[in-house]
Amino acid sequence: MVAAGLIAAAAAWAQDPVTEDRPKAAQTEGVAPGQSASPDQRAEALRTFLGLGARPDKEAAARGEPLFQQNCAFCHGPKARGATGPGLITADEVLGDDHGEHLVGFLKKGRPQKGMPGFATMTDEQLKDVAEFLHLQVEMVANRGAYHVLNIVVGDAARGKAYVAAHCAGCHSAETFAHIASRFRSPEQLQRGWIWPSRAQNPALAVTATVTTPEGARVAGRVMQVSDFQITVVDEAGQKHAVALERGAQVEMKDPLAAHEEMIKTLGNRDMHDVTAYLETLQ
Repeated sequence: MVAAGLIAAAAAWAQDPVTEDRPKAAQTEGVAPGQSASPDQRAEALRTFLGLGARPDKEAAARGEPLFQQNCAFCHGPKARGATGPGLITADEVLGDDHGEHLVGFLKKGRPQKGMPGFATMTDEQLKDVAEFLHLQVEMVANRGAYHVLNIVVGDAARGKAYVAAHCAGCHSAETFAHIASRFRSPEQLQRGWIWPSRAQNPALAVTATVTTPEGARVAGRVMQVSDFQITVVDEAGQKHAVALERGAQVEMKDPLAAHEEMIKTLGNRDMHDVTAYLETLQ
């Protein structure tokens, strides 16, 4: 009975586990408490965590892109993912190179026996720029944190305002939404923030529990971990308590986001875009 009642809370906890349980290498540095990491910070954190190679030179890649489009894209595709010829994202020649030290010579000679011409007339600097363009394409595939949304404010603000009035005003006051857009660096972060509010950045949103052991002892605090067999909470003093559940312990859960999560289950793409468009007007 207890385990069945904990399933929803476990799912809610899992979406935003406490920061201290995350791999340290994946955490973003230089982000103050209560702030969302920028896309560049997230990309760099994932780059470190994944152990990717040398960071591509974006300025050189920008110079190399038109050269690649003119000389290579008809065979390898505009993003080097393949066309009439193979994709280059996983090519040994690309992955074994950092800043053109191997690719420049390879591109000058080409591979005529397999239909790839050499580019002997291009300068070493031009070929290095092409190499950086290829490395940037590898980065974009391997590091999802490097993905940038160009524009997500595509909804209807008037419809979004009506949705908020119908679905959100019952739990939230006008102060909740006052200047909400100014609290986020971008519309992308605003949309992420209102759909899945961060428990780690707002302690008031943490899932809490009061646990009564079979012996009658009571423990209350923030839920760190829960399973069919055990629940771990942290009390106000910061002390961890692990309580076994199989012997009949009683658990009372409180999830401040429970109503929000129920609302999200019915949220459609159009509603999501409309609400984001409306909230973006609240600067």
